[in-house]
Amino acid sequence: MPFALGDDALTPMNRYPRMLHDWYVDQVQAAAVRHTQAIDSLQSKEDALRYVSDVQRKIRQCFGPEPERTPLNARVTGTLERDGYRIEKVIFDSRPNFPVTANLYIPTIGSGPYPAVVGTCGHSFNGKAAEAYQSFAQGLVRLGHVCLIFDPIGQGERIQYTKDQVKSELGAGVNEHLHAGNQQFLVGDFLGSWMAWDGIRALDYLLTRGEVDPKQIGVTGNSGGGTTTTWMCGLDSRWSMAAPACFVTSFRNNLENELPADTEQCPPRALALGLDHCDFLAALAPKPIIILAKEQDYFDVRGAEQAYQKLKKLYGLLGLEQNIALFIGPTTHGYSQENREAMYSWFHNATQTVLKESDRQPTLGGVLTTNTTLIPVREPRLTIEKDEDLWCSPTGQVAAMKGTTTVFQATAAKAAKLSSQRRALSEDELGDAVRYVLKLPPIPATTPEYRIWQHKQVRDYPTKYAIGYAVVTEPGIEAIVYQLTSEQRYSRPRPGTSQAILYLADLSSDEELRSEKMLREWAKEKSMDLFACDLRGCGESQPDTCGPKSFLKPYGSEYFYAIHGLMLDRPLLGQKTWDVLRVLQWMESAGYQQVHLAARGRGTLPATFAGLLSNVVNQITLKQSLDSFSTIAQTEYYQAPLVSILPNVLSYFDLPECYRALQNKQLIRST
Repeated sequence: MPFALGDDALTPMNRYPRMLHDWYVDQVQAAAVRHTQAIDSLQSKEDALRYVSDVQRKIRQCFGPEPERTPLNARVTGTLERDGYRIEKVIFDSRPNFPVTANLYIPTIGSGPYPAVVGTCGHSFNGKAAEAYQSFAQGLVRLGHVCLIFDPIGQGERIQYTKDQVKSELGAGVNEHLHAGNQQFLVGDFLGSWMAWDGIRALDYLLTRGEVDPKQIGVTGNSGGGTTTTWMCGLDSRWSMAAPACFVTSFRNNLENELPADTEQCPPRALALGLDHCDFLAALAPKPIIILAKEQDYFDVRGAEQAYQKLKKLYGLLGLEQNIALFIGPTTHGYSQENREAMYSWFHNATQTVLKESDRQPTLGGVLTTNTTLIPVREPRLTIEKDEDLWCSPTGQVAAMKGTTTVFQATAAKAAKLSSQRRALSEDELGDAVRYVLKLPPIPATTPEYRIWQHKQVRDYPTKYAIGYAVVTEPGIEAIVYQLTSEQRYSRPRPGTSQAILYLADLSSDEELRSEKMLREWAKEKSMDLFACDLRGCGESQPDTCGPKSFLKPYGSEYFYAIHGLMLDRPLLGQKTWDVLRVLQWMESAGYQQVHLAARGRGTLPATFAGLLSNVVNQITLKQSLDSFSTIAQTEYYQAPLVSILPNVLSYFDLPECYRALQNKQLIRST
């Protein structure tokens, strides 16, 4: 819980608020340099083909194996007849008892089979019924395409967290995606895989329809739908064309610009595997793709331009440079008319559909970059339908239908299965499992460097004085350690005893040294030297990024770095545990032979894992610690932040096993 500060309270010290951000920027910039070098090294068609194959393999590593193709159980629940087309209300099951609601727009003028498009939606609360998404579906059907547009998980008719079967308890879109997606990591799932699989099964459904030309099926979507479109290009080679809108940039741009992205927009291990946004499009090369960007978008248009240039080289080596294009609309984020018209034009070019003269226009309303001749297409007249007229389910929510499964229920069931299958580990095996899941490298033989500085003596700590140390746990990262003293010091640690207490803060050592009762009691005993530590991203280095006072918010800075840690294959929790191990190594080098490791809240998990792995720790005290990862995975409205969640941890171990192993170190847990 956040600490409370009264009017007279001291503001917690926060002198390194950019440290964590700068470290992450260094990591991602290095990945971006390696990515550019890989593209620059391509010299031949064989190199390009090898690159496409390589990124396809890496994408599958990120997203996991394809689920089983279970029966679609597709049914049409109603039809709207309109001038020149009809709208069928379709429900199909992308997974067993996991219904997807979709509107199928079919031309009634001309003769099929028609080219088709799967439409994916951005973060509209009403999903496929949002005006921008109805607009592109209507535009496509009036121009001679079949369009199947579906509701994403947590939007439209597919709310996952509802008690009244009408409204979301959390908020449709971002909040549902974060809540479901963060929890899924515990069991080795990724929400982006689930959302892309819905779209791939939409493609499967279109292939069952006689009105559809199976050789001409494309995909488009905007924002969150642009994400799903991009991922689907990387995951399925059956698409004949694609137009991702208002998403494609680079991971580097998003990080440098402090732009949080939903869980499903951050594929685990993507950065560690050397992937960037453009690689998911490269996986479909050399099929026709147009990147739709916006000049005033928060998805940095510079990244879209760089993606296009990289793909242009790849497509050029494959002999089809004319199959890649970039369009930049002049306005802000959204699937606005100028971007829709660029998409219509591109898909017309790819499918060679017949255009009426009235469908043509002189130019597109933005900047088009391509080496192919593109006929600009005008958007037809549109008529926006009422939301309820497009409902596929009786009440507008599949939650009200019997026998449906939610993402949470699937996660809980998988967690229970993993727990029942997991075998008991020996102490050594548990240590190895912890190191593997946390991605901890071997501890170096050399002890950490450190700097010395002192606090003013007006912080109301339990002792009169405190000296501070900035311990370098790895290049660019310092753990800030306070030692409480009864005398004024300016030097390296001087052990008064062979034993010490190291306290890991929840949110701020500076504040908790004033408010935490157990620290004040230990300071009075004076039997052991007392240290308190801010690990990276805590207290002195709590980030001030991603908006004012965002740290504890679901979409805030702590989440931002935790999700990037998963993309780098270095969980933030593992990074914090590394900091503890290095500080313990530093303390041991100073002469402390035994350390009582104590922690509260966010500090308890690093303390637990470091306590298991460090021989210098002889006692553990945890306050407000988690009971188990299984409990998080099987609680619908859990409270744990992403920083407390480890990827696929329940395939290897759970916290009760760690706590049992720590009994020989006098483990005490309290609330």
